[in-house]
Amino acid sequence: MLRLKDFIAENIEPETLARLVRNNQIVRPARGLYQLPDVSIDTAHTLTEAAVLVPKGIICLISALQFHELTLQMPSIVWMAIERTAWKSTINYPPIRFVRFSGWAMTEGVERYPIRSHEVLITNPTRTIVDCFRYRNKIGVDIAMEGLREGIRHRKCTPDQLWQYAKKARVWTIMRPYVEAVVADAA
Repeated sequence: MLRLKDFIAENIEPETLARLVRNNQIVRPARGLYQLPDVSIDTAHTLTEAAVLVPKGIICLISALQFHELTLQMPSIVWMAIERTAWKSTINYPPIRFVRFSGWAMTEGVERYPIRSHEVLITNPTRTIVDCFRYRNKIGVDIAMEGLREGIRHRKCTPDQLWQYAKKARVWTIMRPYVEAVVADAA
């Protein structure tokens, strides 16, 4: 999966690229994005496409929960965080829903994961759970609770780690009863 600028960097002219697309030797799934025609389309591929199209974007919320195997939800869109003042590009494929992060939220708890030879920025499991509670009005408390239960059950986060991120996100007072209930059930 390459962008037009990657081809230009390798001295491949846009006209050559257009001819390859016409001859079905490569496919153009989105504006400025090219790939081989026989690539299998799965969740990891979709996340990589979104990351290539929005290089400074961070995979978050339900998409990150699904990546970390903390939910059974299969999101029909890729949830991606961008800087509060960043320009929101119009992307038809893959479908992306943007949320705005600023300050510490753009760096803390954000990790690089290698997916299909690309580095993809994704929030870590603990940070993802906290963000789900932070954006509970957009995604629903039930999804946030499912992520919390699975995160504690699979030991991908601890209550102390949750507290650290929740304190910064100012959602600890909202999360506390849920965390206490899940920890009590797990004990």
